[in-house]
Amino acid sequence: MFDPAFRAQVTQALSQLQGDITLWSATDDTAAGRTVSALLDALAGLSDRVTVVVAPEPVPRRPSFGVALAGTAPRVWFAGAPLGHEFSSLILAMLQVSGVAPRMDADTRAAVDAVAGPLDLETWVSLGCHNCPDVVQAAVALAVLRPDITHTLVDGAVFVGEAERRAIQSVPLLFAGGEPLVAGRTTLPELLVRLPRRAAAVADEARAPYEVLVVGGGPAGAAAAMYAARKGLRTGLIAERLGGQVGDTLGIENLVTTPYTEGPALVAALDAQVRAAGVEVLAGRRVIGLDHADGVGRHRLHLLGGGTLEAPALVLAPGARWRELGVPGESAYKTRGVAFCPHCDGPLFRGKRVAVIGGGNSGVEAAIDLAGLASEVTVFEVGGALRADAVLQARLARLPRVTVHLGAQVLEVTGDGQRVDGLRWRDGATGGDRHTPLDGVFVQIGLVPHTDWLRGAVPLDARGQIVVDQRGATAIPGIYAAGDATNGPFKQIAIALGDGARASLSAFEDRIRSVA
Repeated sequence: MFDPAFRAQVTQALSQLQGDITLWSATDDTAAGRTVSALLDALAGLSDRVTVVVAPEPVPRRPSFGVALAGTAPRVWFAGAPLGHEFSSLILAMLQVSGVAPRMDADTRAAVDAVAGPLDLETWVSLGCHNCPDVVQAAVALAVLRPDITHTLVDGAVFVGEAERRAIQSVPLLFAGGEPLVAGRTTLPELLVRLPRRAAAVADEARAPYEVLVVGGGPAGAAAAMYAARKGLRTGLIAERLGGQVGDTLGIENLVTTPYTEGPALVAALDAQVRAAGVEVLAGRRVIGLDHADGVGRHRLHLLGGGTLEAPALVLAPGARWRELGVPGESAYKTRGVAFCPHCDGPLFRGKRVAVIGGGNSGVEAAIDLAGLASEVTVFEVGGALRADAVLQARLARLPRVTVHLGAQVLEVTGDGQRVDGLRWRDGATGGDRHTPLDGVFVQIGLVPHTDWLRGAVPLDARGQIVVDQRGATAIPGIYAAGDATNGPFKQIAIALGDGARASLSAFEDRIRSVA
């Protein structure tokens, strides 16, 4: 099943197993079932510590298999064959079930212990989704560490009927106890914020005072934290997840000195460099408010779930989220046909009719990607021309089964109560309203800054962006900002990196002047 080079890599990985592993097989005679059987046999053939047994009834899904330490029942299951991006999740699950401890800091481990159980988790994925492994691996770590938690990966392309019955049209989608909990990429610290707890979280107020606190883990926040730490300042970086929107980006081709990389790889590099600089990363925390400690020259950040952190200098880099259309039906059909990540959700629309809203780079790139999967792709652009780079427009024009509507104003996402069935829009050429039957709608119309929690604390412009000067400073002494959440004119990774460095250097210079 594996070519020689890959076989050698897998053999090396399995040599690190700490205990004997049993794979509980529940296959069938479908193509997917035969793939699962071949995968399990191949793994067992690469390590004497891996054995395949037939899973006892009842089994909720076939084909599937469980991963268990020999002599115990599985708490980790895979429904379908976890190949593609998810093969790493399978190997990691086998290692962790065998006794290799999941990597995490003391705070995260304490939060794992505080989760209220028992808990049954399941994550719906597509094998081409580069965001799904983060969710799967976070949930697997919980199941490995907690005997009262289970997790099942479900490949939506294999269990199509169940996905349709449950109106699952977006991945990754994590359920807890059968109820949707998280849609989209999620790391373990983020997941822990959303799960019910049976004990109080670690007290952040007990930490030693910081000299600089950075809010946001994207390129701007990472650069700001690294530069502050390199200046010898005790620096904390607060982020729900390190990497921000970059983690949702597949191909990156415009980063100077790096002809091509992918979002997860860049996030891993940022994480490593930030930690190497001595930054204390406070992951999985959401900042919900900011006020100022009058008379002591410090600024106070309020965290979701309670707790505060203070520092004399803040660098705000909260980033942005996908902009929504704001039309009827959009919210009602999120994860049921309305999607924002073509790389993640595209495989769920194979052979179906989809629309892409937006004619900028993101929209045209999405249309190009989806054209290889969908039966029809229709691009709706409200302006009179596409705004994407010429090279992307040329590539789009060469593709079959792609239609572009210019001057098209989206009025409503329509559906049958369970899932999307079309789009109602106004034709700018005729002025009349039209309806296009569809199975999915991908919204690609830009970003909205994550700044609602800052209203009244720092000046924002009419678009909700943090107003900064040429040094990255706000009108509030000691508070700086960087990246996509500011009123800077361009939203690019390279610019965010520079913004973060500039804001941090300005904070350092101002501190030196105030001390002098």
